[in-house]
Amino acid sequence: MINLIAEQLDQLPTSPGVYLLKDAEGNVLYVGKAANLRHRVRSYFGSRQKLSPKLRRMVARVSDLDFFLTTSEQAALILELNLIKQHRPYYNVRLKDDKTFPYLKIDTGEDWPRVGITRRPKADGGHYFGPFASVKSVRQTLKTIRRIFPFHSCSRPITGTDPRPCLWYYIGKCLAPCIGAVTKEEYTRVIKQVILFLEGKQENVLHELEGRMSQAAENLEFEKAALLRDQIEAIHQVIEGQKIATTVRGEQDVIAFAQDKDQAYVQVFFIRQGKLVGRESFVLQGTHSEKPAQIMTGFLKQFYSSASYIPKLILLQHPVEDRALIENWLQGRREGKVTIQVPQRGSKRQLVDTVAENARQGLAQLKIRQLATPKVMEAALTEVARELRLPRPPLRMEGYDISSIGGTSAVGSMVVFEQGKPKPAHYRRFRIKTVSGADDYAMLYEVLQRRFKRASPAADSWAILPDLVLIDGGKGQLNSAQAAMRQVGAGSVPVASIAKEREQIFIPQRSEPVILPATSPGLQLLQRLRDEAHRFALSYHHKIRRQKTFTSALDSISGIGAKRKRSLLRQFGSVRAIREAPLAELAATRGVSQSLAKKIKELL
Repeated sequence: MINLIAEQLDQLPTSPGVYLLKDAEGNVLYVGKAANLRHRVRSYFGSRQKLSPKLRRMVARVSDLDFFLTTSEQAALILELNLIKQHRPYYNVRLKDDKTFPYLKIDTGEDWPRVGITRRPKADGGHYFGPFASVKSVRQTLKTIRRIFPFHSCSRPITGTDPRPCLWYYIGKCLAPCIGAVTKEEYTRVIKQVILFLEGKQENVLHELEGRMSQAAENLEFEKAALLRDQIEAIHQVIEGQKIATTVRGEQDVIAFAQDKDQAYVQVFFIRQGKLVGRESFVLQGTHSEKPAQIMTGFLKQFYSSASYIPKLILLQHPVEDRALIENWLQGRREGKVTIQVPQRGSKRQLVDTVAENARQGLAQLKIRQLATPKVMEAALTEVARELRLPRPPLRMEGYDISSIGGTSAVGSMVVFEQGKPKPAHYRRFRIKTVSGADDYAMLYEVLQRRFKRASPAADSWAILPDLVLIDGGKGQLNSAQAAMRQVGAGSVPVASIAKEREQIFIPQRSEPVILPATSPGLQLLQRLRDEAHRFALSYHHKIRRQKTFTSALDSISGIGAKRKRSLLRQFGSVRAIREAPLAELAATRGVSQSLAKKIKELL
């Protein structure tokens, strides 16, 4: 089979085109494009050391290859996208369920255009908006515009002679063309307003509605004016919700993602007329071992191959491969200039960072949802019990972590999961009392001793012993935890530690660490417990440091007690902000006089 591949490589042309790598059963493993087919495909079968682990695994399965010649690299790009959609190759970065993305459609070719949902956009002259990530998302948008604009969306033929309208008319959500209650010109005007609104041009709609409201009031058509007033108010509410912290202008899409092993969670913010008019989330598969630029490139090509609208500016978290080629392709689809940027500073970078944080939070929620199904959770708990040699599935688990900087403001955390889910009411935090200096082992020893000393028969959460204690760390942390628990009579409680760097799990009486696959539900559950303990410890540590910094700087100023410190903290948030605040603002703080404000400024 290797000889067959070698012969095929020798016969490959040097033209642009698309190649397909296949396994022994003829399944397509990977689809790629190239300006020079022979040079690109040969690169897979040269030195294996130059390939990523993912590509080495793929090449080991390749038994055949096929290719298509194209007239240009841009034509190869378009064909590559179509073939990825058709074959969904395992080793390509690919959108999950990309064939099913829904769109909003307004068919302006109809006499009485409807606003509806479709999964198959066509070049039929209709207005399409999307793709949306899910039907739920598109229905939410439909609900928003229906709250503002009275259009019809039912499938009944419009004759204008029906004896009575449906319920939508009576609640003011449809103009009832079915009974002839609206002229075609009036209805067309509403549909044009819907299109402008969905394009982000709400100010244009507001200007028209405000003019019509004034005209109706002058004509003493007060009921009509009141309806227009309600529309205007509803649009103002939407605009208020679309404001974002950063100052942006014009229209742009902003794209960022968060990656976890073989999947990435992508967020797209749609900015139109300086406002956030919508956002969508997408899941990419096949991202394991891929570089950020490759993931971003894969998403960009697949998303904009089916997007109903392409803005002038696309802001990205990471650069893309073949940027000039992709820009030219997008300009052809838009029929106008398109620029791709990876901003490094300023308001654009701030906006990208905001989208990236949304992606990180979205990925965390996605992982929780994936693990939260009863079947998966049961499998995770069973796997943990089996691999960590526990007597039963750990229905109650406690996670511990230490947070300090050089031993200062040191704190410990205890978080609790019951049946795989967080139980915040049982979380506990500890100020380190007996350890000075940076000694994580001693701090952990103190925390575990204090926790299990309280495991008395008292009827509170302290009395409930866990099925597993999980420590953030390696063998040293595990030994320290065991010693502390034995010291207070809790030596029978199972304990394990998990080290971040290689996700190794250490358990007593075993010299080698337990290694679970990255996709293992048991490992993902332990990671969640470990990460939650870390988050809880870190947030408490930051709180202690802020309080300590704030207190130490102001305690030396006579006339400032606990109440005035709280007022200053609420007003300014930090000593630095107080130092930089104008004297008048300081004096305006509750409980702070002009003379005390001067004293604060002098001493700080």
